[in-house]
Amino acid sequence: MKILYFHQHFSTPKGSAGIRSYAMAQSLIRNGHQVTMVCGSFGAGQTGLSQPFEKGMRRGDVDGIEVIEFELPYSNSLSFLQRILIFLSFAFKSIKVALFEKYDVLFATTTPLTAGIPGIFAKWFRRKPFVFEVRDLWPELPKAMGVIKNPIILWLMSILEWASYHSADRLVGLSPGIVEGIVKRGIDPEKVASIPNGCDLDIFATDHQSWRPEQVSGNDLMAIFTGTHGLANGLDAVIDAAVELQKRGRNDIKLVLVGDGMQKKPLIASAQQLELTNVVFHEPVNKNKLAALMASADIGLQILANIPAFYYGTSPNKFFDYIAAGLPVLNNYPGWLADSITDRKCGFAVPPENPSAFADALEYAADHRNELKEMGVNAQQLAREQFNREDLSQKFSEWVAKE
Repeated sequence: MKILYFHQHFSTPKGSAGIRSYAMAQSLIRNGHQVTMVCGSFGAGQTGLSQPFEKGMRRGDVDGIEVIEFELPYSNSLSFLQRILIFLSFAFKSIKVALFEKYDVLFATTTPLTAGIPGIFAKWFRRKPFVFEVRDLWPELPKAMGVIKNPIILWLMSILEWASYHSADRLVGLSPGIVEGIVKRGIDPEKVASIPNGCDLDIFATDHQSWRPEQVSGNDLMAIFTGTHGLANGLDAVIDAAVELQKRGRNDIKLVLVGDGMQKKPLIASAQQLELTNVVFHEPVNKNKLAALMASADIGLQILANIPAFYYGTSPNKFFDYIAAGLPVLNNYPGWLADSITDRKCGFAVPPENPSAFADALEYAADHRNELKEMGVNAQQLAREQFNREDLSQKFSEWVAKE
C-alpha cells in the first residue's frame, strides 16, 4: 500500500525536532508499505534532503522514505502572521500533491490544523481514504491562550476542524483529552485510536558520552528543559523558581533550558535583569547530542502555561524523551501526565504558578539523590511498558493501513 503522509514539520533524528513522523514512516515501511512524506523546511528539523530547490520544491529518498519538501522555511521565532502565511502556503501546495500523486491512503498530522486540508480534498475529489492525526485540539488551545481572539477566524477554524474530523475515515489522538475532544465533535469512538507519543529507547536508553554545559559542575543538580521556548511553554515558571532557589542560596541547582522560540530573548533578558546565576540557556541540539546531555542530567522539566485546555489535551515529546533516558520528571500542571508521574513514582507533580513548590521539589531532589535515582528507574520502566515507540508505531501502522 502506498501512503501519502503530510507533516509540515517533519524531521529525521539528525534534527532537533520531534521524530514521531519519521518513526511512524519507518514502521509503515517495515510492514511492507511505501511512504511519501510531504513537508516544509523546518528550522529545528532536518528533512534529509540537501540538493537545491527547483521551483520551490525538492524531492528524494531519505532512509527509504520518499520526501517531497517545499521551500517554506519555518521556525518557532516567526511572528504569528508569518506562521499563518506559511501554514496556508503549505496547505495550498499540498492540495496539488493530494490531487495528482498516486497513492492508496492519505495521512495528515497536525499542527497546524491546516494540515487537514489536503485530506479533505483527497476524500471528496478523489475518494481516497483519509486518516487524520490530532496532536492538539484546535481552536480550543489558541483560544484559551488568547493567541487568537478574532471571532471570524475562530469560526473558520472550527469549520476546518469539523470538516477535517468528519472527512476522515479514521483518526488518531495523542492523549486521552484529545480523543475525548474528537468524540465530542460527533465522531464515532470506534473511528478514533489513542496512540500517544512514544519513547525512543534506541536513542535515549543507550550509552552516550555524557556532557554538561560549562556553567554546570559535575556536583550540581542539573534540571533540564528541552524544546520550544514559546508562550504555551510558560517558561516564566522556571525563572520564578530560579529566583526562589537563589534566595535560598541553593547555588548547587542549575536550570538548563535547551531550545529556541519567540520567548527565548525575553527569558534571557529577564534572567539577566534578575542577575540569576542558576539559569543556563543553550541552543537546540540534535537527538544524539540531546541524549548525551540527558545522560548527564538529574531531572527533566515538563513545563506548560497554566491553561486548563493543556491538562489532558497535549502529549509533549519532551516528557517521553525524559523517561526514555531514565530521568525523573518535574511537572507543573495537573492532567494525565501528572497522574502518571504520581502513580508510577517517577518524579514530582507540583501545582501551577507556585514557585515555592517548584523550588521545594528541586531542593528535595538535590538532597535525596538515591531516591531520585529510583524515580529514574521507575521512569524508564514506564517508558518500556507503556510508551515503547516500537510497539506504538506498530499499532499506528496497522491503524493507518487498515483495509
